[in-house]
Amino acid sequence: MSLLAIYRHPASPDTPTQDPDVAAGSHPLPPELVSSDAEEIQRQLAARGIRFERWPARATLPAGASPERILEAYAEEIARVQQEGGYPTVDAIRLTPDHPDRLTLRKTFLAEHTHSEDEVRFFVEGRGLFCLHLGNEVLQLICEADDWIAVPAGTRHWFDMGPEPRFCALRFFHNPDGWVARFTGDAIARSYPLLDQLLAPAR
Repeated sequence: MSLLAIYRHPASPDTPTQDPDVAAGSHPLPPELVSSDAEEIQRQLAARGIRFERWPARATLPAGASPERILEAYAEEIARVQQEGGYPTVDAIRLTPDHPDRLTLRKTFLAEHTHSEDEVRFFVEGRGLFCLHLGNEVLQLICEADDWIAVPAGTRHWFDMGPEPRFCALRFFHNPDGWVARFTGDAIARSYPLLDQLLAPAR
């Protein structure tokens, strides 16, 4: 289930600053909006310049399907996105709980950063948490299978794949070198829930 939570960031003048006694991964104020309705999520994100779509499943792909099989299954959607956005490079990334670099990768993705190009992803399997720092707001979006998101270049954000990652996603790039980040040095991610914390109430 896709989920969007919108917070007022404490750095804004009408909200308190982060209490040093508040535990890492928790926010001093509750979210102003929480929604699992795909149309509402799309409306809220579109109002902030973020594109979000739900792509219908093209085929029933077996668990662990090869990148080639995934790219073939979604060839029509990939061609459409490439034509609209001019993304010459597309690949499929899969992370599982036994990935040898999962801890290092999680730590890297959790640091707030930006990209010089759009961050465009389509989730084929599993889930991941995008956190977008937009002025005096922070949006946390859990993307699951069939979710497509396009975050504009220069957007401050971070990503959590959880302590035991399990997802596969298509990635669209302008840059042939793939994922290149510019880290802001802001520790803002410590003030917001992680993926497993957001999922806990639904369990």
